[in-house]
Amino acid sequence: MSARPAKLPPEEVEQRASELEGWTVRDGKLHCELEFPTFAEAFGFMASAAIFAQELDHHPDWSNSYNKVVIDLSSHDVKGISERDFDLAGRMNALAAARSPRA
Repeated sequence: MSARPAKLPPEEVEQRASELEGWTVRDGKLHCELEFPTFAEAFGFMASAAIFAQELDHHPDWSNSYNKVVIDLSSHDVKGISERDFDLAGRMNALAAARSPRA
């Protein structure tokens, strides 16, 4: 079992989020909105991303409406953003890039 993540300082969160393509900090969470060509591609992204989330034992707050996926990441156990959020966001970005969404 992995160690419990630590809540990152706000300055570090803002800096790292600014370096992570497509992500911002909104309401204390890492936030991203993706648009895919079709519903099937958006849902396929979510199914694939769910595997990463399960591997990290970290589960996003997200929604899907037709071809759009809205993602919010925070570590509920530390009541803020942790390294685990950035890890999952990076994996999601790599997965999304392979599927060519429009941000």
